[in-house]
Amino acid sequence: MSNFLKLNNLSKKYEKNKSIKVLNNINFKFESGNVYSIIGPSGSGKSTLLNLLSLIDIPSSGFIEYNKKKIDINSSIENDHLRSKNIGIIYQDKNLLPDFTALENVILPNLLISNNKLKSTDLARKLIKKFDLTSRLNHYPSELSGGENQRIAIARALINEPNIILADEPTGSLDFENAKQIFKILFNLKDKNRIIIFATHNRYFANMADCKIKMIGGKMSITNDRFS
Repeated sequence: MSNFLKLNNLSKKYEKNKSIKVLNNINFKFESGNVYSIIGPSGSGKSTLLNLLSLIDIPSSGFIEYNKKKIDINSSIENDHLRSKNIGIIYQDKNLLPDFTALENVILPNLLISNNKLKSTDLARKLIKKFDLTSRLNHYPSELSGGENQRIAIARALINEPNIILADEPTGSLDFENAKQIFKILFNLKDKNRIIIFATHNRYFANMADCKIKMIGGKMSITNDRFS
C-alpha cells in the first residue's frame, strides 16, 4: 500500500502579544511516488507546515495521519522514533555539526537508531561516494563549499532510507548552477514508495514538481499553471 501523509483540519497559531494564525484548517493528502513543491510569499506558512510534517512542531488544532494512523502529538518518544526511521530533513543552511567531519555528520542519524558504528560508517561512506565526495570524508563543514555541504546534508538525510523527504529552501543560499545540481539529486530520489516535499521561492525548480502547491494566508491550493 502506498505511503501517505494526510492533513486533517490542520491549524497552527502562535500566541505572543496577540494570536497569529499561520496555518488555517488545512486538509490535504500527500501520496508516495510524487514530488511536491510549495511556493508562497514569506510568512505564508511554508516552513511552519514542514516543521509540522517533520513532527518537530505540533499543531494548535487538527491532526496528521501517516498511513491511516493518527499521529499522537503527546507521544514525543514515539514521534522521535517515527521521524528517525521514516523522515529525512534537508535544511536551507545545511545544519551540519561544525565540529564533526563530513563522514561523522552523515553517520550520526543511523548510529542513533542502529547503535552499530561499523554498519553506520559503511552506509555513510557509500552515500558520500554516490555524491562524489569521497575525497571530503574527513573535512569539516567549514572546509567544504556551499554545494558540497548541501550534498553532505542530503546524504545525512538519506542514510536511514526515509520514505518521506522534506526540504525547506534547500538551495536558498546557493548560486543557480549549484542549486541545479542539488535539485537534480533531489529529483533523482523519486521513488514509488517515497514522498518528496520541498518549499522554495524559486519558480524554476517549483515547476519541476509533479504537484505544485501555492500557500497564501495559511491556506494551500493545487495549481496546474506554471509559476512565473
